[in-house]
Amino acid sequence: MSQLWDTSEVRPGRMAKGNVILLVEDDPSDEALTLRSLRKNRILNEVVVAHDGVEALDFFSGTGRFAGRDTDDLPVMTLLDLKLPKVDGMEVLRRLRSMEKTRFLPVVILTASRNEKDISESDDLHVIQYLQKPIDLQGLAEVTRALGMHWVLMDEMTTERGPHVGTQ
Repeated sequence: MSQLWDTSEVRPGRMAKGNVILLVEDDPSDEALTLRSLRKNRILNEVVVAHDGVEALDFFSGTGRFAGRDTDDLPVMTLLDLKLPKVDGMEVLRRLRSMEKTRFLPVVILTASRNEKDISESDDLHVIQYLQKPIDLQGLAEVTRALGMHWVLMDEMTTERGPHVGTQ
């Protein structure tokens, strides 16, 4: 195998184990900006988008829009906005931390909120990082580049270094 991730092998309705990024974002402009930045920084992971807090919880429980999804297939990382319709992002985070299998799931808050209470509670709930949404593509590119170096699969790993250790 010459790649870490071959999207041609992913069937609709079934996500590849351990390689998905869950983006929880209700604003179409912020969603497009985030996806564009991920692509620009050559992050290879499949990105699944939940547009509100209920959809995010449905993703983890295999219900609603994600009915039938294998709930043992957890995302490698969740990018979570706090200001969401239906169920706010902080409540989503609380629920994730209350479930055994998602208690230690890497969550990055990506939000416009500068509320000290949100920052403090996010820290208490052990998010990987609390990032205030950049107002431009350059700022988001820097954020995704930093994230890519730690938690996601980047194109450079396969194109510059050959197959990932453990893949033959």
